[in-house]
Amino acid sequence: MNRDQYLAHLQKAIKAVHGADSTHVESVAVRETFQGKTVWEGDVEVFTISGHRKAKTCYAWAYDKEQGGSNAIAVLELPPVISPLTAVRAYVMSEANAKK
Repeated sequence: MNRDQYLAHLQKAIKAVHGADSTHVESVAVRETFQGKTVWEGDVEVFTISGHRKAKTCYAWAYDKEQGGSNAIAVLELPPVISPLTAVRAYVMSEANAKK
């Protein structure tokens, strides 16, 4: 998938999950560590969104699933999420809690 397709994939996920239209703003490199180990590393795409009653920004990224295909993550900028890094932290924590 090329970059334009990747961004379109993320925008489709934002629309499906949050019901908002989006415009890509920038890519931000993020590295999250825990106890000295990298738990997540990659680019987070920042989008401005319209059509959502509370949020104006959404952070999104995708990863390849083990069984094939791609899973898109779209996290709204609503406290405590205030940046690409905190979006990743919120996602990592939600995944850790889901596995308990």
